[in-house]
Amino acid sequence: MSQKTESLIPVMTGQTVIPVLLIDKAADAVPLARALAKGGLPAIEITLRTSAALDAIRAVAEDVPEAIVGAGTILNAAHYEQAVAAGSKFIVSPGVTDAILKAADNSPVPLLPGCATASEVMSLRERGYTHVKFFPAEQAGGAAYLKALSSPLAGTFFCPTGGISLSNAVNYLTLPNVLCIGGSWIAPKELVNDGKWDEITALAAAAAALKS
Repeated sequence: MSQKTESLIPVMTGQTVIPVLLIDKAADAVPLARALAKGGLPAIEITLRTSAALDAIRAVAEDVPEAIVGAGTILNAAHYEQAVAAGSKFIVSPGVTDAILKAADNSPVPLLPGCATASEVMSLRERGYTHVKFFPAEQAGGAAYLKALSSPLAGTFFCPTGGISLSNAVNYLTLPNVLCIGGSWIAPKELVNDGKWDEITALAAAAAALKS
């Protein structure tokens, strides 16, 4: 099956940075999503690393129409199905398995699969995937590695995530095979815990102003 790029491309091209969020309290999800959307980053990835994640996704899907909520850290088919049921509009995995690919084949919700090597990219291309996540970006070779892949693997487009901050974001966004980046610096845990939504909106606006 081919990747459902008609649903995924608008997410990857609609903004240069996709916030990657770890939410400990579901009650924080709605004001956080609103703050990020107000700053120009409506598409967000809520990672399934906490017990509150699915409730957070559900709350944003129901109460923040201006947001496009996705689910990250999807490790198996059950995660995929749970995230879709909660209202996720896109799915992100750190790596990929046959079970996850089968779940994606059977779901209307698109998958952005994770990969870290040329061989993994080639395997995904054989399954029809042209848009992938590069993870963990800095640890796996960084912008220089993605630049080296741009010619031999032309036609594959990346969302690098992992170790990216405001200081090195442009290194990735200037590459021809990078459509967007994922980053957690936009919503620091201390600001979320203190409910400093205006400060998060300001960080989102600064990230949204980055140009590829």
